[in-house]
Amino acid sequence: MAVLQRIPNTTHVYEGSFTKSEFTSIDAQRLIDIHSQSPSVRVKPEYLYNSAQSPSLSNSQSFDLEESSSSPFRESNSTRDSLLSTASEKIVLMTGAEQSSVVQPLLTDLYQISMAYAYWKSNKHQEMATFDLYFRKNPFGGEYTLFAGLEECLKFIRDYKFHPTDIEYLRASLPAYLEAEFFDYLSKLNMNDIKVYAVPEGTVVFPRLPLLRVEGPVLKTQLLETTLLTLVNYASLVATNAARFRSAIGADKTLLEFGLRRAQGPDGGLSASKYCYLGGFDGTSNVLAGKLYGIPIRGTHAHAYVNSYECLEDLSERDLADRITGERRPFTDLCVQYLNELGPILKILPEETHKGELAAFISYAIAFPTNFLALVDTYDVLKSGLPNFLAVARALHECSYQAVGLRLDSGDLAYLSMEVREKFHTVAANFNLPYMGHFNIVASNDINEDTLVSLEKQGHSIDSFGIGTHLVTCQRQPALGCVYKLVELASSPRIKISQAIEKVTIPGRKNLYRLYGHDGKALCDVLTSIDEPQPQAGIRMLSRHPFLEQKRAYVTPSAVRNLYVLYWADGEIKAPLPTLKEVRAYAREQIDQLRKDHIRDLNPTPYKVSVTDSLFQFMHKLWMKSVPIGELD
Repeated sequence: MAVLQRIPNTTHVYEGSFTKSEFTSIDAQRLIDIHSQSPSVRVKPEYLYNSAQSPSLSNSQSFDLEESSSSPFRESNSTRDSLLSTASEKIVLMTGAEQSSVVQPLLTDLYQISMAYAYWKSNKHQEMATFDLYFRKNPFGGEYTLFAGLEECLKFIRDYKFHPTDIEYLRASLPAYLEAEFFDYLSKLNMNDIKVYAVPEGTVVFPRLPLLRVEGPVLKTQLLETTLLTLVNYASLVATNAARFRSAIGADKTLLEFGLRRAQGPDGGLSASKYCYLGGFDGTSNVLAGKLYGIPIRGTHAHAYVNSYECLEDLSERDLADRITGERRPFTDLCVQYLNELGPILKILPEETHKGELAAFISYAIAFPTNFLALVDTYDVLKSGLPNFLAVARALHECSYQAVGLRLDSGDLAYLSMEVREKFHTVAANFNLPYMGHFNIVASNDINEDTLVSLEKQGHSIDSFGIGTHLVTCQRQPALGCVYKLVELASSPRIKISQAIEKVTIPGRKNLYRLYGHDGKALCDVLTSIDEPQPQAGIRMLSRHPFLEQKRAYVTPSAVRNLYVLYWADGEIKAPLPTLKEVRAYAREQIDQLRKDHIRDLNPTPYKVSVTDSLFQFMHKLWMKSVPIGELD
């Protein structure tokens, strides 16, 4: 619960101001992070919130380099670790100039601008409104969702400003009869009088629960709709997908996101890397994501590198300096020697292994002697790739280095991994080098959630998984379907009626509470009207299904948590924002607080989302009042 304590449960005011970033062009800028070239930096908490620019940092401040002794890609050399594993931990909110300029007021649908003008034209624009942002159905056939994207929403609201080029574009694009005063109004618009209540990022959430409650003048709250939806929809979807992959394979395996090349464009690739890490992945191949978000970066080489060598004569560098003595050793000759020794041990013909592949492994090992992990399926895993890898690994040991492992990118992953592991143990025993039996086996090859579940049932010896397409594109369900609905205007609750029950909104401003049982697991979530008292631990209460009258139950919680936090008001962030690494740990804790039957992959039990009896009665009375009465002929 340590991380849970860092997530704010009550509102807290932090004074500060924001420097608005000025843009002179509407062209999208590159993502830039001026702090990311330094290691992880600990700064005073007040710099987490309302400062568009971080303070200067002295050399005396402490640095944290994330290292994991269990990582299959970890190196013994700390300098190389800092280069190949982790970039800086992001602490400070990036300014508008440091995030993509695509996330700006014009990143919206035209009808938001049209409604804004209509509100303004009818002098309705200052009426106070409340909007709820929520989704209607859990993704991927599951029964939970991870909420993600809150920090990006807050950055967008913080830096909200129409720039001169935006106003010029709108003047040219909208009908000529729109009053000039409207564009003057837009040019001065900010979100200082907006309030945003939200559940903390990384919280497990469920259908119909408002993830954000946005309050303020109706014109401004309306203008936020599309951008907030696009920032939350994909972030929550891919974070949930990542969490499901993690649940499928367990906590003891390493999961690496390799999806940049398959993602929906560069912005999709960056978002995928960030939110897959939040959802439980351990690293990414995306170098820019590593720089921007402090995610450990991982990678080996491709088949092209192996194909680029045809024979040992292609090697221009053949020797390797001993790690301890510095003596130049005949590394290529050692590799050939050990390949011949491995022939009878592995029951293969050394002369039949592909010598271009061996040359590629030798050159890569010379380049990265402390981080040698080879892709072994270019030609034949068991007859060529594995023997060539083990020969190079044994030669590295002779030069006082240890290889890391190998990667499988095709074939029967369960069978091949078991065969490879058996050969590792055989060679380790023959050379009396026990660590060789524990070389890491990394698998890729278009892996999806079902593949992981199947591998767990079959049995395998894979330590790490590199996953791309199915993860970042969310092929099983490409959209979450969040909506943003008006629930109150001018202190009057509003309801959207539909013949599809799931599309009926729950009217009015509401609070959200999570009720826990004696085992510490979440029992249900309860929505209350804004003026109702908070449910109390140990006090029995009636909870009701929002739409089905016959579904109701009494519940006596052992603990109650208010899920809403006031994150934005008076032009500043009101609550501390945890780091991405902290949100990741918190999300894991959240999933652990659910019963196993809620998160199982086959026929999971739906989690109960309920309303109080008072809210139920009020909602249904307004519902009936809003439905016209027909007449039969």
